Amino acid sequence: MKYDLIAPTSMGIRLCPLDRQPVGVGGQYNMTATSAESNVLNISASLGLSAHALSGFVKDSPIAAFIKGELRRRNISFEGPEMDAGGPWGYRHQINFADAGFGPRGPRVYNDRAGEAGRALKAEDFDLKRLFERDGVRMMHLSGLFLALSEQTAALCVKLAELAQANGTQVSFDLNHRASFWTGREAALREAFTRIAGLSDILIGNEEDYQLALGIQGPEAGGEQIHDQMDAFRQMIEQARQAFPRARVFATTLRQVIDANRHLWGALLFKDGQWHTAPQREIQVLDRIGGGDGFVGGLLYSLLRGFEGEKCLQFAWATGALAVTMLEDYASPVDEAQVMAVWAGNARVLR
Repeated sequence: MKYDLIAPTSMGIRLCPLDRQPVGVGGQYNMTATSAESNVLNISASLGLSAHALSGFVKDSPIAAFIKGELRRRNISFEGPEMDAGGPWGYRHQINFADAGFGPRGPRVYNDRAGEAGRALKAEDFDLKRLFERDGVRMMHLSGLFLALSEQTAALCVKLAELAQANGTQVSFDLNHRASFWTGREAALREAFTRIAGLSDILIGNEEDYQLALGIQGPEAGGEQIHDQMDAFRQMIEQARQAFPRARVFATTLRQVIDANRHLWGALLFKDGQWHTAPQREIQVLDRIGGGDGFVGGLLYSLLRGFEGEKCLQFAWATGALAVTMLEDYASPVDEAQVMAVWAGNARVLR
C-alpha cells in the first residue's frame, strides 16, 4: 500500500491576529495553511505514516505555492488540478480569519469562501483508478465540511466512498455538520451524508452532528452537564449502530467551555463491541480551533497502528488536547511518547 491515509480537502489559509487579539483589532496577523481534513492528516504524517491530500490549487498563485510548501513541510503529499484563476473575481483559496479569544471573550471565526477553488473539485479531477487499484490506500477520511461545499464535492465524496469500499479501503467519516452550509440544500445533503455513513467503517461526530446530519436522536446540546448525560450519548451511538451496521467504530468528543483558556475535555468510543470512556478533565487552551480535528487524527492513527480500544481513545483524547496548545490549528506530535505523556498529565521537562 502506497498510502496509509488519504483525504479530499479544500486547502486555504488562516489569518490570526497576534497576541490573542480580536479580528479587526490586532494589526498584525500570522498566516498558516489550513483545512479540517489536512489537520486530521497531520497526526499520521508527523508520526511517520504516509498521508496524502486530494485538493485543487489556483494556478500561478503565491497562496497556492505557500500552501504546497506548508504541506511538504508537514510531510503531507498531495495531488490535484491546477485551476486558472479567472481574474480578480475567479477562483481563490478560502481565507479563514480567526482569533483565539481570551478568558471570558470567546474566539470568533470569520470565513471568506467566495470563489473557493475547492468547491469545483469533482471525481474527474483525479485518477481514482490508479489511486485505489494501483497505489493502494489503507484508510480514507471524509469530512462533512468538504462534502457540503457544493454539489460537486458531495458527488466526489460519494464516489470516493464507493470506490474505497470496493477496493478494501477503510472509510472514516467525520460528520462535521455546519448549518450555514446546509441552508436550502437539506434534502440533498441528508441523502449524501446517509449514503456515505452507510459505507463507513468509522463514524465520528458530536451530539449535534449525529442529530442534524443523520437524524439520530441524541442529548440536547448545551443542556445538562455532560457527565449527567452519558447514557443519552451511548443511546445516540446505539441508534447510529442500528442505522449503519457496517461501521465498527463510533466516536464523539465531550467538550465543555469554562472560558476561552480552560475547557473540560473528554470523549466516548465504541469499538469492536466495547465501550471506552475518557472522563472529562480540565485542559488549558491556547487556541481551541483544531482540537476536534486533533482528536480525529489521533483516533485514525491509532486504528492504523492497531491499538486496542482503550489506548485508541487515550491517544485521540491526547492529540486533541495537544492541538489546542498550538498556535497552528493542528497537532504535530514528535513521537507517540509525547502524546501519551499528555494523557498521563506528565508535563515535566524531557532532556
